[in-house]
Formats: sequence, structure tokens, C-alpha cells
Amino acid sequence: MTALSLRIAAFADRRPKLLALLLGAVSATGFAPLHLWPLSLLAIAGWMALVARSSKGSRALGIGWAFGVGHFVAGLNWIATAFTYQAAMPAWLGWFAVVLLSLYLAVYPALTAWGAWLAKPRGDTHFAAPSYLLAFGGLWILTEWLRSWIFTGFAWNPMGVITVPHAAMPARWIGTYGMSGIVFLLAGVLILAWFRRRVAATALFGSLLLFWGAAFVSQMGSSADAAVRSKGIARIPITVVQPNVGQEDKWEGSKADANFAKLARLTTQKDDRPRLILWPEAAVPDYLERGYPSVYYDRSPAEARARIVRLMNPNDIMLLGALKLELDKAGDVVGARNAVMTLHADGTLGPRYDKAHLVPYGEYLPMRPILSAIGLSRLAPGDIDFWPGPGPRTLDLGAFGRAGLQICYEIIFSGQVVDRDHRPDFIFNPSNDAWFGSWGPPQHLAQARLRAVEEGLPVIRATPTGISAVIDADGRIVESLPMHKAGRIDTTVPPARPLTLFARFGNALPVGFALLLLALAIAFRRSGR
Repeated sequence: MTALSLRIAAFADRRPKLLALLLGAVSATGFAPLHLWPLSLLAIAGWMALVARSSKGSRALGIGWAFGVGHFVAGLNWIATAFTYQAAMPAWLGWFAVVLLSLYLAVYPALTAWGAWLAKPRGDTHFAAPSYLLAFGGLWILTEWLRSWIFTGFAWNPMGVITVPHAAMPARWIGTYGMSGIVFLLAGVLILAWFRRRVAATALFGSLLLFWGAAFVSQMGSSADAAVRSKGIARIPITVVQPNVGQEDKWEGSKADANFAKLARLTTQKDDRPRLILWPEAAVPDYLERGYPSVYYDRSPAEARARIVRLMNPNDIMLLGALKLELDKAGDVVGARNAVMTLHADGTLGPRYDKAHLVPYGEYLPMRPILSAIGLSRLAPGDIDFWPGPGPRTLDLGAFGRAGLQICYEIIFSGQVVDRDHRPDFIFNPSNDAWFGSWGPPQHLAQARLRAVEEGLPVIRATPTGISAVIDADGRIVESLPMHKAGRIDTTVPPARPLTLFARFGNALPVGFALLLLALAIAFRRSGR
């Protein structure tokens, strides 16, 4: 071993949890906006080797938990920025929230490390044992999938997202969580190569390369099929609007007219051709529906709709983020919906989508009687909690096709973004990333790109401050608007691909892939290899 290797080994023996914490932080550099994925692979490989050195399972569990804390604190630093826009709570509480959330999320890497440690053979060669490496990949897939739905789920930054944009094609078969397993197998290749297990390293890397090659060939074939099918089919014209209204201005009553003027300037007609106009999440503060207590209206619903309609051509349709109130039998407001509404050029409202996967502490306060009593509040302004909608829905927009809707945070949940019984032509993802600093928006965009690959559907994002984008069904950005710049995108919706394998079976595929890896790990362990 080299002198550097000896120093690292000595440090690992003295401070394994501190080293794991540092490796976890480095592993997060593969996410946007840094995209340092080689460092992520090295950090994961180092962590896997560190866990394997553990003398007992509880030690492996602690090392896994320390890695997870470093990984999530570094990757989720943007959450702290959100607290700077909430006057009801001090800004420093943002970093407390990041650490507290990370302490919980780190449980999942801890379980992965502990399970993989149990799968390794007892002996000097366990660092590069195939059973150990395969178990690590399979368990990471399972725990990441569990993280996406336990306690309503928090699926932000699955490890597979570091494969965006260049290597995400197999997600069409095994989904995002399966791609996370692939990342761990690649880290396993590094370990095998380091310990001179050249035959095993070559075999594993060759298998992964063949898998990617097959996905690439399949993608090319479906591209040709899609091109043939799209001939003669009218493309859907869209106008995506990004007004660059910051979070500090969004709910400021004195700036409401100026904010609307920004939207209006970027929406006005350029010609008389019909188009689908796409505005961001919660684009207007006005209530567009009648029937609420008068105190909630700054202007009448008819007036609010009329000033929007003036921006539209006679056959235009607009999808815009707006709020809907829920009343009890006495007519009192008891809840709200974060909605996308359809507005026709004659001022009538069409079908509506209500956000189903709400952000805890952002759109509702769990255990409100207890937490509000100690001075906590949700991040979005107001004292009324949002209510969830029924789930993914496809809106029939007539000549503008069928739109699947996912509002903001919802787009991160792999396998939960499309009504599979009514497959849309595209997914519209209005969002508000204005309060998530410089790291949150590019991370959000990367996860939306994976949804496009998985489902074989284009994704259109409209945000108030960026990053708004038109993403094709292969996850490529066709057009985009950068952060903190007002603008509009006039284009057409890219064509959808044929139904992907993941679109048919969802997360049964990555879970099945994980179980296959675990079965192989057991087989290798029993064979003594």
C-alpha cells in the first residue's frame, strides 16, 4: 500500500464516523448544480470499503448513518434558504431544519450499510466480495424506494439523478431507483479494480456497459418509431411564461399589479394562431371561482378572469396555478387547494387539477395543535392548511391534447406522476422554486428530466424565477430560461415516445431489480466467492 493509503486506513480506524460524514458530503457533489459525479462514485466506493472494515453490525449501522447525515445536509442545503422568506420564524431555524431532516433521512443509508455488512463474507477478501457489493446496490434501491413513501415520502435527490443527462437511458426500464443501484454497482467496479479483482471488475463493468448499450439501441429504435408515428400529427403550440417574480415580492399586496404586469407583458399575442399558455404555480393571487366570503376577494372573479382573457387569442387555452378555497357547511373557509386551472378565452373555467402530494411544513403543518403552540408555522404564507387532491390526473384540452399535471414538488416522485389509465401526451409541471436558493431549482429540473425518461413523455416546466424548460421524452432540454431572468418560450410540445417498460409497470421494476441483486448476493455468499 502507498503512504497515502496507509494514512487513510489509519484515519479510518481512528475516526470512521467522521470520515463517513465527510464522504457523505462529497457524495452529494454529483447532484446539480455541481455535477461532480466522479467524486460521488469515489465517495460511495470509499464508504462501502469503510463499512466493510467494521468489526460488528452496530458499527456499520453508525457509519452508514454518519454518511447519510453528511450526504443529506450537503445536498439539501437549499431548504435553509426557504426560511429566509418566512417572517414568522427565525432564518437560523432553516439550518436546524436541514440537520434535523438529515438525521432522519440518514436512517435509510444506515439500514443499507447494516444489511450489506451482514451479507459480506467473514475474511480478508470481504472488501471486494461480489456478495457484499451486490447487496449494497440492492439494499440502496430498496431503502431509497422506502424513503419515497414512508411518512408521505421525501424522494428528493435519489442517487440515480447523477446520471442525468448523459447516462439515464436505462431508467426507461428500471426507473430512477434502479439507476441508483447502477451507481452503486459502478462504485463496486472501482473497489474491485482497487483490490485487483480484475476479472470480477471487468465482468461487472462489461455487464453494465452491455445494459447501457441495449438501452441506447432500444432508445434509437423507439425514436424511429416515434418519428414515423408523429408524421402528419399537428404539434401542440405553447407559450411558457417566466415573469421573474421573486418570493419576496410574490405575496406582497402592494406589488400584485406590478407582478401581473410582468406576466401580461410576456403573454401578449404575437400573431393570431391558437396556443396553449402555461403560467407558473400560484401565478395569480386572485381567486378565480365564485362563492367565497367577500373578504377574500381583492377583485371579483369575473374581473380577475377578464384581465387574463385580454391577453389571449380567441382559441387560446391557459393552464395557470391558482388557489381554491374549501368551505364548511356554514360557509367558513376551512382549507385550500393548490390547483392548476384551465381558463378558456371566453372567460370560462375548464377542468382543474388539485395538488395531491403536499409539502409537509410547507403547505400544511403536521400535528398543528402541538407545533403551532410552540411557535412553528408552515413556510407558505397563511394560517389555513392545504388539502391534498386525489392523485395524478389527465386533463383533456381538446385540440391541445391531453395534459398530465404535477405541481412543483410532486414531480420528484418516481412512478407516481401519471394517470396510467389515461396516459397524457405531455406532463405540465408548474412550479415555484423562487425560495430554494441556487441549488434547489437545478436539482428539481434534473429530477423532472428523469420523469420524462421513465415515462417516455415530454415535461414542460413553468416557474416564476427559473428554471423553466421544455424537456423532450428522452430527458433532453429543448429550450429553457435561466434563473432570475424574465422571458417566454414559444415552441411546440415535443412528441411522446411509445409506452416505456417503466410506464407499464412502475416501481415494481426497480424493486424487482433490487431483489435480483440480493438473490445474486446470497448465491455468491453461499458459494464462498
